[in-house]
Amino acid sequence: MGHQSAFHAPHGGADFLAMRKNRLGATEIVYDDGVSRRIVWRVEAPAANEDRISDALRVAVGALRVVPALYNELKKRAIAIERVAG
Repeated sequence: MGHQSAFHAPHGGADFLAMRKNRLGATEIVYDDGVSRRIVWRVEAPAANEDRISDALRVAVGALRVVPALYNELKKRAIAIERVAG
C-alpha cells in the first residue's frame, strides 16, 4: 500500500506538512504555515521508514499547534530529524 506524502490542516488553517526527497535522495519533512514560516528537516537515514513518517505527519497536521505535535509524533516513533532550513 502506498503512503500519502502531503497533508493540509483539516481545521481550516493553512498549515501544510509534506515529505519529499532532496537532490541527494535524503528524506525531508517540510512545514509551511501559509503566511510567513517555512521549516525543513532532514530525516536521519536509519529512521527513514516512509509509512511511519507519513503516519506522524497525518496526526501532527490535525493538531492546533502543528510543529510541537510533529516533534511529539516523531519522538514517539523514534524518528530522528535535523533542522536544515527555517
